[in-house]
Amino acid sequence: MKNKRQEAIVRLVSEQPVETQEALCELLMREGFAVTQATVSRDIRQLALIKVQEGGRVRYSVPALKKEVMSESGGLIFKMISESVRSVDYAMNTVVVKCNAGMAQAICAKLDSTELHNVVGTIAGDDTIFILMRTERDAERLVRELGNIIGAEA
Repeated sequence: MKNKRQEAIVRLVSEQPVETQEALCELLMREGFAVTQATVSRDIRQLALIKVQEGGRVRYSVPALKKEVMSESGGLIFKMISESVRSVDYAMNTVVVKCNAGMAQAICAKLDSTELHNVVGTIAGDDTIFILMRTERDAERLVRELGNIIGAEA
């Protein structure tokens, strides 16, 4: 049931502007899901949904680094990240991605191509990527997303 509900959440926020958890609860109930705000809040966290500004309003959105989105591009980005990223962490609004030797620039280029939300810029060395995010909350979200891909507890 959880997977179906979370699939519905991704579909709903992708198809229409959903501004609040209450609005998302109502939409889910119309689709036959018995949910509480606490359940929806937990789902939003687990799905790593983000809030984006659109026309002066804020709405929920699916981040660019979702497994489904990356698998649509042949799975190359997902495969590179899952096989070559060793760890991910953040300090303030900077995300630090540790990779296998020689892989950081290739992974950084692939991440840049996904047009990640609220990224100011990236820089890569041989085995380390620095990603400057707009806020600490954005950095925490990206660490959680990357951690999910590499199987780390974020």
